[in-house]
Amino acid sequence: MFDEVASAYDKTNDLLSLYQSRLWRRSLRNAVAPKNGERILDIAAGTGTSSMALRVEGAQVVAADFSRGMIAEGKKRYPELEFVFADAMKLPFKKSEFNAVTMSFGLRNVQDHKVALKEFHRVLMPGGRLVICEFSKVRGLLGRLYRWYLRNVLPIVARLLSKNPAAYSYLADSIEAWPDQDQLAKDIEAAGFERVSYRNLTFGIVAIHTGFRN
Repeated sequence: MFDEVASAYDKTNDLLSLYQSRLWRRSLRNAVAPKNGERILDIAAGTGTSSMALRVEGAQVVAADFSRGMIAEGKKRYPELEFVFADAMKLPFKKSEFNAVTMSFGLRNVQDHKVALKEFHRVLMPGGRLVICEFSKVRGLLGRLYRWYLRNVLPIVARLLSKNPAAYSYLADSIEAWPDQDQLAKDIEAAGFERVSYRNLTFGIVAIHTGFRN
């Protein structure tokens, strides 16, 4: 599914999010706070747009994804990035290899996100940080309006913009089925992370979760 939408993926996401995706990407970068000399793993990196935002002088960013189509598109766009095919539940990296691990809008696509969180903990160095940016839950009346948008407006717009509208129907279903902010924080703690916290963006449409390996 992701292979088929790779070429237009970033543009379609910008339009469907009313360009909020760019704000979310900046907020993620600020949360990761990449530094000179660090090795950073960006999982579910897609075409590498999120990974490019993390590049600073002297920092090495590895862009990992489970879609070969996304990786192929990313290599064409950003040949300076290191792309790796990787399953989030069985990462092809050694223990304590990264200073930071981050994942944007991919954790809910993993078959078992709790297994993936333990893998993230494994490949982080002691003191390393985890930053997850993921769709979340909007409360109250605004939440009802948002769910109406997901069910009724997003599929129509996706049919106009995307070569594979079914991918965006899946997007709406996966967002509604995903745990809320508090539950995801508990899952991150259960994987072994400490000082776990989250911050809502755009009224909770998206939340950035952070945690640290002891």
